[in-house]
Amino acid sequence: MSRQNISSGTKWENIVGYSRAVRVGNIIEVAGTTATEGERIISPGNAYEQTKYIIQKIETALNEADATLNDVVRTRIFVTDISKWEEVGKAHGEFFREIKPAATLVEVTALIDPDLVVEIEVTAITQ
Repeated sequence: MSRQNISSGTKWENIVGYSRAVRVGNIIEVAGTTATEGERIISPGNAYEQTKYIIQKIETALNEADATLNDVVRTRIFVTDISKWEEVGKAHGEFFREIKPAATLVEVTALIDPDLVVEIEVTAITQ
């Protein structure tokens, strides 16, 4: 089976040794994704806006792997404040209300920067 590594072009991918997404056959795994553009943090501290931005960023990676959000079968959402679950859930629902992937939402102690409050990874399977 062939392997396709999808890069978002960040400097961290080579330093840490990872890809934004990896496709093997009809399975695409998207790495933990935060609301960053280069070194800039999008909507610092805003769980709703960060979630929307992250899902759009994930959608771009999926498109590069010849997949769409409709192919997502699982989302894993990490938040630094579980009390913000409704904001995160609202944004998630705006993209996945009809798709309804299996989903997990867990609170973590911290992400790589205190202004980042959400990180999401997904699994997608294409036909």
